[in-house]
Amino acid sequence: MANVAFIGLGVMGYPMAGHLAKVGHQVHVYNRTTSKAQQWVTEFGGEYFETPALAASGCEIVFSCVGNDDDVRLVCLGETGVLAGMSPGSVLVDHTTASAELARELANIANQQGVGFLDAPVSGGQAGAENGVLTVMLGGDQQVYDNAQPVMAAYSRFTQLMGDVGSGQLAKMVNQICIAGVVQGLAEAFTFADNAGLDPDLLVETISKGAAGSWQMENRYKTMFAGEYDFGFAVDWMRKDLAIAFAEAKKNGTALPMTEMIDGFYQEIQAKGGSRWDTSSLIARYKK
Repeated sequence: MANVAFIGLGVMGYPMAGHLAKVGHQVHVYNRTTSKAQQWVTEFGGEYFETPALAASGCEIVFSCVGNDDDVRLVCLGETGVLAGMSPGSVLVDHTTASAELARELANIANQQGVGFLDAPVSGGQAGAENGVLTVMLGGDQQVYDNAQPVMAAYSRFTQLMGDVGSGQLAKMVNQICIAGVVQGLAEAFTFADNAGLDPDLLVETISKGAAGSWQMENRYKTMFAGEYDFGFAVDWMRKDLAIAFAEAKKNGTALPMTEMIDGFYQEIQAKGGSRWDTSSLIARYKK
């Protein structure tokens, strides 16, 4: 068992940190809203701290899961950031979906003080975090990964070191591009099926067993047909992630015309008041 810290107790971080405590790790937590940290401690034990640096002090591994690049810098850098409280030989694992450029920036700063760094975005959404079955894609050194992986196993079913620092974030960009295409395909297909009078349950039971099957199909078809989106991974966050992918694509010369089109569809969903709706809400564009 390890002494660890978890920075950021949102819809993902709260259950992830909980899994660490459940398996016996000593967990320090920090959250911008202190009442959320207090609630976590009441539920899982451990201890909350007033700053990221204090939470990180004396910990072997510090995990962070916040909103975007600016949030990561806020909790990691400066006098109150986690790196100010970390000791040589410890490891910082950032689960935020952020830019590969930021990952490299943090790794350089961490390495200068003898701290290991892994960029480690996750896939699986809120349900994956709550059930402890996230997929984690990582960038960094093999030895640093080997040290952190057994601890991450508390909330993941699969982890993979993709390459050097930044590779985890690049893999997450690919993941989001894939999801955008799949969900748009489902939105069109399910609208066609509805207009054609097909039974949704019979349809998905059949086609999910063939080449059309996907996680999104099996887990979202009922709510997509029902027009229910008040859950899951928010459209705002998806557009944030896609913006990161577009910026990276511009650097490496990749054209993403389909993804850009779907991002525009998500913008329409935001205009309809669906900023916090699940990404499967693309089908709402076709609802009368």
